[in-house]
Amino acid sequence: MRIVSLAGGIGGARFLRGLRSTAPDSEITVIGNTGDDISLYGLRVCPDLDTVMYTLGGGINEEQGWGRRDESHVVKEELAAYGVEPQWFGLGDRDFATHIVRTQMLDAGYPLSAVTEALCARWQPGVRLIPMTDDRAETHVVISDERGRRAIHFQEWWVRLRASVPAEQIILVGADQAAPAPGVLEAIAAADAVILPPSNPVVSIGTILQIKGVREALEAKTVVGVSPIVGGAPVRGMADACLTAIGVATTAQAVLELYGTPLVNGWLVAEEDAGVALDGVEVEARPLIMHDVAAAADIARAALDLAVRLAGGGAEPPAPAAGPGASREETPEAGTEGSR
Repeated sequence: MRIVSLAGGIGGARFLRGLRSTAPDSEITVIGNTGDDISLYGLRVCPDLDTVMYTLGGGINEEQGWGRRDESHVVKEELAAYGVEPQWFGLGDRDFATHIVRTQMLDAGYPLSAVTEALCARWQPGVRLIPMTDDRAETHVVISDERGRRAIHFQEWWVRLRASVPAEQIILVGADQAAPAPGVLEAIAAADAVILPPSNPVVSIGTILQIKGVREALEAKTVVGVSPIVGGAPVRGMADACLTAIGVATTAQAVLELYGTPLVNGWLVAEEDAGVALDGVEVEARPLIMHDVAAAADIARAALDLAVRLAGGGAEPPAPAAGPGASREETPEAGTEGSR
């Protein structure tokens, strides 16, 4: 079975670990958000791509959900000693190596999609990971504070300010010129099912949908989404601050309406949100908290089964894998690299 999933950071990565576990023989393509990408210390940092790569490759820091395990921060401390800014964005020593390799390859003329493929050759994530675009498209946030009305990079708003200053606008700068990375539209066209994991609907999934041709390609497929909102609160992170910025309520119903039809054909909600409904969308209620890999696999299995049923049974759902290994999926504190 050919499956395509759009993904942001931690929530998407943990869902994908469950998806890979429940469908180990399927061909899974992940289209990763790059709107969070930022240049720091002369290096190109791609938080969401790295979170997916590290999580599926077994190198993630499980407790915080982002960055490398067994990490040290000597370089960060030395940069701080020199007074180098920003000091609010934490990169570990092991993580620095990834960004150095990426930046060297980009500077040599390789597109981000080729660089990502090369990095994944080390990590072997078990999926094909493609950035949404090879072009530079960064998410910025318009705020008003003691310095006046201004636009700052999403990472500054999310990590340094922890979304404590209300966002007046969230803008993907460069979206008008950004083309899908090679393989994005082709993977969608060939997919038997498309899954929208419980990633941030505004700055993760919503960002990918802004890339030219992506939403239109998805509307021709069977798409099942997993609600990132449970009982009126985000499953993790500060998605409520992002939804407020675009005038959308923090409910499973409002997020479904935000995606709308004909994009979404099926929608999984938590049991406490069982009343959600939208014409043309099949809604199913079930437990949605990813306590561990087994729980994430159960959610992924429900999404795949619903997608196959809605598609008319044209593709056989993959047989469930037996006994996914235990791995902690608790929600860490938000406000750090990739914590969405």
